[in-house]
Amino acid sequence: MVDDHPIARRGVEHLLHETGRVKVVAAAGSIGELAAAMEAAEPAADFDVIVLDLYHDGGAPCLDAVARLAGSSRVLVMSASGQPKDVMGAIRAGASGYITKHADDAMFVAAVETVAAGGFALSAPLADILQAELGPSAAAGPVKGRQPSGARQAELSAREEETLNLIASGFTHAQVATRMGVSKATVETYVERIRAKLQIGNKAQLTRAALERLGGTGPV
Repeated sequence: MVDDHPIARRGVEHLLHETGRVKVVAAAGSIGELAAAMEAAEPAADFDVIVLDLYHDGGAPCLDAVARLAGSSRVLVMSASGQPKDVMGAIRAGASGYITKHADDAMFVAAVETVAAGGFALSAPLADILQAELGPSAAAGPVKGRQPSGARQAELSAREEETLNLIASGFTHAQVATRMGVSKATVETYVERIRAKLQIGNKAQLTRAALERLGGTGPV
């Protein structure tokens, strides 16, 4: 994990150790320290998830670091910020999850384990914010001036677009069904159609596909 506050690092390390299921391989105060720790680690050491404080340098959000790290590991962004621009920026950069520092212990541990298993984790309060950001813009189509990619070219029905945006925003299939006024089985059918049309698999890929349709996957 990377956080420039020693107390925060020790707290997270203790919390994860207490689960008996998660091993903290390295705790660093900066990206540079993390890189050194990764180089010095035993060959067998696995960096399955990197928990990264988005503003650990005290300046701009470290979206470049998210993009670099996401190339080799799953990145769970942890931040005091719940601003849509930060959440969207981190996910576009390749993060597999975003959790605020207001989350309780159980939610944080669940997020780490979800990301480690290849899933996508998002703090519950952020789901509505992200869905609001995705909804109108995604429905409007690609941003003018951008070349459409495979994800944006694929034809999705209005209900499939709505399903994609809600799933990408962190809602479960059951929650999506309630919001859309359909059965859970219907939502699952929509999801299968979306995956087939966009040629994607897990929830993290669904999220990035929704953002790509919004107008690009690069950092904002």
